[in-house]
Amino acid sequence: MAERDRDGLQNRPLRIFISTGEVSGDLQGSLLVAALHRVAQTQHRAIEIMALGGRRMATAGATLVGDTTGIGSVGIVEALPFVLPTLKVQRQAHAQLRAHPPDAVVYIDYMGPNLALGKYVRQHLPQVPTAYYIAPQQWVWAFSQRDTEALVSISDQMLAVFPQEAEYYRQFSSAVTWVGHPLVDRFSPPPDAAAARSRLGLSLAARVITLLPASRSQEIRHVVPVMFAAAQHIQTQHPDIQFLVPVSMEKLRPALTAAIVRAGLKAQLVDGSTQDAIAAADVVINKSGTVNLETALMNVPQVVVYRLNPLTARIAYYLLKFRVPFVSPVNLVVESEIVPELIQWHATPAAIAKAALTLLTDTKARVKMQAGYATLRDRMGKPGVCDRAAAEILRLAMGSTSPVS
Repeated sequence: MAERDRDGLQNRPLRIFISTGEVSGDLQGSLLVAALHRVAQTQHRAIEIMALGGRRMATAGATLVGDTTGIGSVGIVEALPFVLPTLKVQRQAHAQLRAHPPDAVVYIDYMGPNLALGKYVRQHLPQVPTAYYIAPQQWVWAFSQRDTEALVSISDQMLAVFPQEAEYYRQFSSAVTWVGHPLVDRFSPPPDAAAARSRLGLSLAARVITLLPASRSQEIRHVVPVMFAAAQHIQTQHPDIQFLVPVSMEKLRPALTAAIVRAGLKAQLVDGSTQDAIAAADVVINKSGTVNLETALMNVPQVVVYRLNPLTARIAYYLLKFRVPFVSPVNLVVESEIVPELIQWHATPAAIAKAALTLLTDTKARVKMQAGYATLRDRMGKPGVCDRAAAEILRLAMGSTSPVS
């Protein structure tokens, strides 16, 4: 079947279908979409990319089947409002896949929906090769081996972004390739802090703290209040500090604006320039997630904060006995506490403010963290990650059985 499809490709473009969700997935997906077009061009191949994703992926050259940037959550209770929107988008994906069967399907993170979609592809399009890129972090917090086996069962190829991830998935499948983390391509070298401040109209002498509380609606409820209260503590002690608050999704702007007013913060909302807002900062107070890696690759000191719905937190901790050594991917990859983590009941305004002010005023603390960042960069692979991943995906789509060297 693979060979027959490959012959047929002489008369049509190669079709790739990508499925991801949330803001971070859209970012990673956009880097992959751009790389697929770039590598395909060097191979003199025409390609078409259809996707579940967001605006960034569309800008990079994908045709969106459904926008999933706003459909996502962390936690049990938090997921309930997104059940029906997720089912609707999945139906749209099924229709697209039936009408235009792709030459390869790529899953990026987004575990629950991608597992469901993967099972559909296996049942209805068993001839289509599949790859999982940036797989869920089962190597950190798998509740059961069955979840991992399910992920592997829908994937012909696992494209791992961390060495530990590759090692873990190799226990379940031999078809695992470590390509490195795509953010290495985006931040090599790190952006210039002075240039970022200039673009944002900030003085080089200003003391700047960037607040990154939310890319999901649930974080407006649970993370923003405590993070902004911490910022208010800092502002009381150091009224000269300038706060920046990037807007990751336009629909979150009204809530962020109202929260700034309630907290009485001297804060500037930043549109479409999260990278500049991080690069310009002396310290970032960060929600847990991929943005921690971005901040580390930009060499900016950070404090990591997260809160879930209290009911979800209690179920996870007391009933499910959920325990992990770290939450931030920075600490997970290095397997050491590089950045301070203040999670759930430890995330109090006073504790967050104290950790941020330590990094702002203590040179030794900053230098120590940045030394940890250097170790992190070494474990994230060498530049060229996105092109390596794209080459593997194109190989699968063409029906080749030889891994890309």
